[in-house]
Amino acid sequence: MRGAVIHAPGDVRLETLADPKILKPTDAIIRTAVTCVCGSDLWPWRGLDETVDPHPMGHEYVGFVEEVGAEVTGLTAGQFVVGSFATSDNTCANCRNGFQANCLNRVFMSTCQAEYIRVPNAQGTLVALDETPDEALWPSLLALSDVMGTGWWAADAAEVRPGSTAVVVGDGAVGLSGVIAAKELGAERIIAMSRHEPRQKLALAFGATDVVTERGEEGVARIKEMTGGIGADSVLECVGTAQAMSQALHSTRPGGNVGFVGVPHDVTVDGGELFSSHVGLRGGPAPVRRYLPDLIDHVLTGRIDPGRVFDLTLPLEQVADGYRAMDERRAVKTLLKP
Repeated sequence: MRGAVIHAPGDVRLETLADPKILKPTDAIIRTAVTCVCGSDLWPWRGLDETVDPHPMGHEYVGFVEEVGAEVTGLTAGQFVVGSFATSDNTCANCRNGFQANCLNRVFMSTCQAEYIRVPNAQGTLVALDETPDEALWPSLLALSDVMGTGWWAADAAEVRPGSTAVVVGDGAVGLSGVIAAKELGAERIIAMSRHEPRQKLALAFGATDVVTERGEEGVARIKEMTGGIGADSVLECVGTAQAMSQALHSTRPGGNVGFVGVPHDVTVDGGELFSSHVGLRGGPAPVRRYLPDLIDHVLTGRIDPGRVFDLTLPLEQVADGYRAMDERRAVKTLLKP
């Protein structure tokens, strides 16, 4: 099969790789319908995460069941499935508590920019649809495997409530998905922090009521000005940089909450400052599997359309161009067709 392999910063190649095989009786093999490039994939592309040896890339996927292991029930060849970037057995104590991304048997997907993938913990990870959805829905269903599920987790962790004010720090695919989530959870005011006009327009289309272009201390001051001097009820941190975290914490009112889902890079939090602020902080890898059934229904019924974050579609053989376009901010998110 063909799959993307990163060799060094700025060097992603489509190569011929061994076809995946069932290694454990809990595995499944999926033929990829569509996959994509994630904003977190840009960390190694930019050299901010070290690439020691060449390795496959990609953790977002939807597709068709090809084969299942002997212990997998409820999944059959030909079914269209949506999964999570973090696999889970969906039976351990952490899974039962709703934190499938911390399953005791968790495996992070890392080979999904390819024609076929092996999914560990298949029965607990994959959600099969009753029938193959219209191809027009594939991008939105793909978004659920990470960015939409992660945006939803950011809003959930930040405790967005009906009538509340939410701020979204970050205008990438996760931040834009967070706008959708905040709207669905009932926020009355949703402030998107963005400097990029196409992303601002998409945020407004997804439900943002305001856009703030300032960053850092100026951004915090603007949020305080818009919220009676105290800050927002809920802030979604969807970037992962030190500036974004600081901006999020300082934009939140006492008693409010920050949901942080951007993969942290050089982020530190001052314990004394957090203690005195009365701001709650929760985040981490999104428990996508918890949300999948409801989010799939939201997509199939037309309630949400997160697939709009894909503003560039390329064949799999042009995967490197997809990385490059996102790195240069010419694209929000690249959809790849095997």
